[in-house]
Amino acid sequence: MPRCSLGGVREVITDLSRINRSNGEHHFFIGIMNSISLLILSKESCGLSTCTTRYLLAMTTADLLVIITEVVLNRINDYYFPLNFLKITPVCSVRYVLLRAATDCSVWFTVTFTFDRFIAICCPKVKSKYCTNKTATVILLTTGILLFLKNIPIYFRFRPRRIINNIPWRCSNRPVYFTDSRWIGFRTFEKVLTPLIPFGLILLLNGVTVRYILVASRIRKRLKCHSKGDSGSESRRKSIILLFTISGSFILLWFIYILFFFDFDELLDGPSGYMFENFAYMLRNLSCCTNTFIYVVTQSQFREQLKLTLTYPLTLVTAFIKKQSS
Repeated sequence: MPRCSLGGVREVITDLSRINRSNGEHHFFIGIMNSISLLILSKESCGLSTCTTRYLLAMTTADLLVIITEVVLNRINDYYFPLNFLKITPVCSVRYVLLRAATDCSVWFTVTFTFDRFIAICCPKVKSKYCTNKTATVILLTTGILLFLKNIPIYFRFRPRRIINNIPWRCSNRPVYFTDSRWIGFRTFEKVLTPLIPFGLILLLNGVTVRYILVASRIRKRLKCHSKGDSGSESRRKSIILLFTISGSFILLWFIYILFFFDFDELLDGPSGYMFENFAYMLRNLSCCTNTFIYVVTQSQFREQLKLTLTYPLTLVTAFIKKQSS
């Protein structure tokens, strides 16, 4: 049986480090795109309902926070600034709490959006009461606060890795984190809460939604309501495309991470397990960068707003040059 040499393992780890650094730089660029998406959605000029826009704003904000905490403050900071105040143990602990809270919000805001679209499509009698701007705001605020409170115990999970001049540096897991039954229970709760329950809920809600759409489509065909007189067909089509694209992207990009949660990497040898772990985290981070491109692909008015936003500086420069030359 061929064995992997130490030099080969080092080459694999070095290559993965370069890939992670490159991904961090790419995610930094996509973070800028997320910021632009946030600006465009806040104008509410994309032809979407205020309720849908509220959920998309929350998802984009959470995704941007994940990029800031995970990619900028963690990966890019580790590569380019190996020793700074962000590595002091209390700051490092707070940073990790914010990262987990942002990740949880990114996942669960996707669930709340999926549930909102499920109500809008499958429960027309409840739609007028549930799918409102006020309800969306209450749900998103409540979800965000509860998820932040859930992650506060993570702050007490760490101890200093080393102390230099009476200053604690870096974060290292306390030994009790792996032995104490309370911490073991908390870790299990974390795994179930994110992403196992959201993964199952999104699959369930989308399955029921697809079934409802198929049944409703047959009924409309029988009643001949699929003709040009059906004024809401285009709106429904856009809403369905947006829902399935966002949910499908979440399922695909989180699937490998879920396998990692079930310790699938332990079935592989050392380098392969390391590669699998890094690949899982890379796809998880990528899931927080895809919504901007989903909006571009599925929403024509968003594409127009994005084009106007990106060309606005050039328009200003052109206008200034014309004014100076005249």
